[in-house]
Amino acid sequence: QVQLVESGGGLVQPGGSLRLSCTASGFTFAWYVMRWYRQAPGKERELVALIGTAGGNTNYADSAKGRFTISRDNTENTVYLQMNSLKSEDTAVYYCNAWRPTIGNYWGQGTQVTVSS
Repeated sequence: QVQLVESGGGLVQPGGSLRLSCTASGFTFAWYVMRWYRQAPGKERELVALIGTAGGNTNYADSAKGRFTISRDNTENTVYLQMNSLKSEDTAVYYCNAWRPTIGNYWGQGTQVTVSS
């Protein structure tokens, strides 16, 4: 049974930091590109960051560049999103995604991030 379980969300003040985690099970984690998406109320889901299978290739949305860092630990089947200098516009539900072309596309249940004073 495929599972992606996110954690680490919460309420943080503007300028603060959070570290999201997503732990996978039920598939070969190291074979999948891992991505973080987010969806704010009334908006479409958007890609925030992605990381290649070996961890050496990363890509970020313009809104995340310089503030967010995606990383993965294939020995722990976990992907992380370190978020610094958080802004109110980062408020959203953050979703973990595992993707391998023609093989699988899996989603977590999401974790709420709220940036507010």
